[in-house]
Amino acid sequence: MEIEELSFGYTKDTLLFEGLSLSVKKGEIKAIVGASGAGKSTLFELIVGNLKPLHGNIVSSRISEVFQDPYSSFHPSYSLLNQIKDVAEIDEIETYLEKMKMDYALLNKLPHELSGGQLQRASILRAMLMKPSLLLLDEPTSALDNVIQLEVMSMLIENMNDIGMLLITHDMELAKWCSDEIISL
Repeated sequence: MEIEELSFGYTKDTLLFEGLSLSVKKGEIKAIVGASGAGKSTLFELIVGNLKPLHGNIVSSRISEVFQDPYSSFHPSYSLLNQIKDVAEIDEIETYLEKMKMDYALLNKLPHELSGGQLQRASILRAMLMKPSLLLLDEPTSALDNVIQLEVMSMLIENMNDIGMLLITHDMELAKWCSDEIISL
């Protein structure tokens, strides 16, 4: 992904970004940190095309996202497995389930039948199975306990040869531990 000279604001008088340039290559993790309202989530909305920049270019391909709130990531009345099959091939599902310490039977449940941590791991599973070039992670491990957080981030790092990752986090220790670069907004 390449961002060149990006400028954006919800009003023309108040810009969140002005002249922002950023690139993420395969095998890289870059972390975006900043206070609430600094524009971290807005940057993701610009990258996926839900918002249009005032100036600048964003070039990216095959994006998957993991949102902070896993309950809003899944339709409430369909099983997780059906929702994953709608967007991804599941040929590697067993490998990822094992790495994330998830039981296949959980995927046959509805979203409200899982804990927040289980649902967040299912969201990460779906994103990885989509085989993206760029993975956008918005506080992906905030719903997980510390041990599972470490295991999930380790799995993501292990499987990033063909993926670049852009991570939004408030956890500076996590950003320092896993990122090639930290960008403060």
